[in-house]
Amino acid sequence: MRIVTQAEMKELEKMAQTKFHFPEKLIIENVAMVGARTIVEKLGEEINIGEIIFLIGKGNNGGTGLAIARHLSSMGLEARAFLLSDENSWSNEVKEQLQIARSYGVRTTVIDELSALEAYFEQNSSPKIIIDAIFGTGVRLPLSNFIYDVIHFINSHKAYTISLDIPTGVEGDSGRTQGNAIEADLTLAVGFPKLGYYQADGPRMVGEVVVLPMGIPFDLVMKGGDKFLMDEDLKDELPKERNKFGDKKLFGHTLVIGGSHGLTGALVMSSSAALKVGAGLVTASTWEPQYQEFISRLIPEIMTGYIPADQGKWTRLLKDLDKYDSIVIGPGLARSNRARMLVLEIMNNFSGPLVLDADAINVLNLKADAEIFRLRNAPTLLTPHFGELARFAGVPLEEVIREPYLHLKEVIEHINCTVILKGPCTYLGFPNGKTFFNFSPNDGMATGGVGDVLAGILGGLIGQEANLKKRDSLYNLYENLNGTILLGVLIHTWAGKFAAEKLGVRPMTATSLIEAFPEAFKELEEFLKD
Repeated sequence: MRIVTQAEMKELEKMAQTKFHFPEKLIIENVAMVGARTIVEKLGEEINIGEIIFLIGKGNNGGTGLAIARHLSSMGLEARAFLLSDENSWSNEVKEQLQIARSYGVRTTVIDELSALEAYFEQNSSPKIIIDAIFGTGVRLPLSNFIYDVIHFINSHKAYTISLDIPTGVEGDSGRTQGNAIEADLTLAVGFPKLGYYQADGPRMVGEVVVLPMGIPFDLVMKGGDKFLMDEDLKDELPKERNKFGDKKLFGHTLVIGGSHGLTGALVMSSSAALKVGAGLVTASTWEPQYQEFISRLIPEIMTGYIPADQGKWTRLLKDLDKYDSIVIGPGLARSNRARMLVLEIMNNFSGPLVLDADAINVLNLKADAEIFRLRNAPTLLTPHFGELARFAGVPLEEVIREPYLHLKEVIEHINCTVILKGPCTYLGFPNGKTFFNFSPNDGMATGGVGDVLAGILGGLIGQEANLKKRDSLYNLYENLNGTILLGVLIHTWAGKFAAEKLGVRPMTATSLIEAFPEAFKELEEFLKD
């Protein structure tokens, strides 16, 4: 599913109206019909608890809200609309839809003070279903004091809140809020999900998202765009099933490097994850002083090695790098000058796909090291969380939190690599300009080692990718890699979901994800069947 900005949405609507002669009124009617049915399906029996309250703004969002109210009324439900602006400011769509809605029995009231809404709630003590149709994605902040008062009141008194297109108070592109915004349980996205759902404050405000088709031509829906939600449309992007007649050499040899003093567990988890996503062979290598501690914690199927403490003895290690099909470096590596030198040597001497995670990112710097990234003639993948991306890019963490998509794109533009920016919404940015959004919040995954598991998954899967072993242009190598990366993030997400379901979000650990791989791969089989 494509994700759009405000400008992209306006252009799509313009093309629908000019090229395909599809008028705005018909778009409103289509969205209203599907929206009404969706509300009924989502709420089930609870929809009969009383009047459904609509908060109506002065623009097209308000007009669509009135059309939905009318459709619900025609289904025998009670709908009441409060218009939050005076008649002189109403758009033509609001005026027209208001007239129709009233004829269908929708009760309407124009209010300009919070006291009128408060009085209604006091007189009607039953649980409330609120439909927020005040502003769409084109909202301009700050809002008026009256609207802020309404938002605060609704957030304090709601039973279930549905926002039309985007919760009022959330900016359509940035996802930012100022002071307050509607906290929706469900957001009905008109046509496409909006970029603001997945940035800054947006993810906390939108709740569940359901897309309402507008009825515009298929060509406009499917063509173009560079931002996509990770959903059922991914099927064609993912690698096909494994060769049943393959051997361990065919399925690749992955090297995982890390594990400094006190952090060898990170390397254990990462290398175990690489093995258990189907890598033919996995070797894990740690610093020489930590070697004995490390091997005492490792499963027997993983081969081992160590990095000499003396940098002058790294020649043999670097000479043998190309016997591996993929390398992961960083889990527990430590932030030291020695670690930085090792990362740089690996980048300069390994001619295959490389995953940089955790401390391998922390010891690098975008400004100082961008040229090394650009000179690599093999795919490079970085897996930072927000803090690591901020350090790497040399920008304040607050800026990355506020505009993650922008900073992700800027980093990729400088280093021409794939970057996975990890968080409740994870952003997968590719050198071809496409970005995929994986919105799967799971607080059980907010625990140490979960990122190490993802790095291992990616390294293990990448090492199995036969197309990366052929001589080809760097562009084609990256294109061959994209589906494997999407698969890795899906397996990680599904494993987290099953671990949370089985153990609960508090008791689950990073190791719980690895133990949930069987269920995750079964989910993959079902996903590809449908």
